[in-house]
Parts: sequence; structure tokens; C-alpha cells
Amino acid sequence: MSDPIGLVGQSGGVDPRQAGGARPIEGGTSGFKDVLKENLRRANELEQDASKAVEELMAGRRTDVEGVAMAAEKADTAFKALQAVRNKVIEAYEEIKQMRA
Repeated sequence: MSDPIGLVGQSGGVDPRQAGGARPIEGGTSGFKDVLKENLRRANELEQDASKAVEELMAGRRTDVEGVAMAAEKADTAFKALQAVRNKVIEAYEEIKQMRA
């Protein structure tokens, strides 16, 4: 199975330093913010590609329904992955808030 948004490393595990091709910051490592921004950019790009593919299919400029479905699925997978990260960040934030109260 392929990895449409580049989140899975060669070993089959998630490697956040390589996710979506984030660029290293000073000191040679990527920060969470940089990885998140790069994956947001990539998810947006995949969504735009899927929208364009659907428009081209409906206009008759494209005939490969499978390719359009694959583009839509990639965009959906990227969105779900980012949504899961968002949920975990909110959960962690809520936990920290409870510890401070």
C-alpha cells in the first residue's frame, strides 16, 4: 500500500522528522510546528488536486475515474491524518489545563 501524504518512513513506522518533506530548522532538526505546517500545506495541495481532477472529469477533459477517485482518497486520508493530530493536540492541551487547575 502506498503512502499518499508521505507520513510513513521506510521502516513502516512514522518518522515525524521526514513527514511531508519538512525542512530542518537551525540545529539540524525539524520542529513540530514546521512538520505540522508542511503537512497542512501538503494536505491543502492534495485537496486542490482532487478538486481540479473532479472539475476536469465533469468537464470531459479527463476520463480516468480511477485517478480522480484516488486523488479524492489521498486528500481525504491527508485530512483525516491532520484531524487526528489536531484532536491529540487538543487532548494534550486539555490535560495540561486540568493539571494547572
